[in-house]
Amino acid sequence: MANALKKTMIDMPTQLWRSLTWDRGKELSDHARFTVESGMKGFFADPHSPWQRGTNENTNGLLRQYFPKGTDLSRWNAREIQAVANALNSRPRKTLGWKTPAEALDEYLNSVQQSSVATTG
Repeated sequence: MANALKKTMIDMPTQLWRSLTWDRGKELSDHARFTVESGMKGFFADPHSPWQRGTNENTNGLLRQYFPKGTDLSRWNAREIQAVANALNSRPRKTLGWKTPAEALDEYLNSVQQSSVATTG
């Protein structure tokens, strides 16, 4: 899991590399190596406290519409999984003021980019 996450991070803007909140699943047992190699701060949600990861829990529910619990993801190719990601990232969310996650991300990245650019005058 740590290797897959590292590969995914490479394509992400560095403004998103600030921190990551981990679940307590066994698939994250290599979190310490990931933290050292990536330099990203890692935090753990408290046990039995899903409200600490509200957006994650909501997204898991949306993913279950495509991949029911227990689904073997290895039977899906990267293109099919990316199609699901695109569908979910294009779906408006109440928590984002009915913007899509893609719109909210673009807005955030634009605001961070503008605030880091020096102005004259």
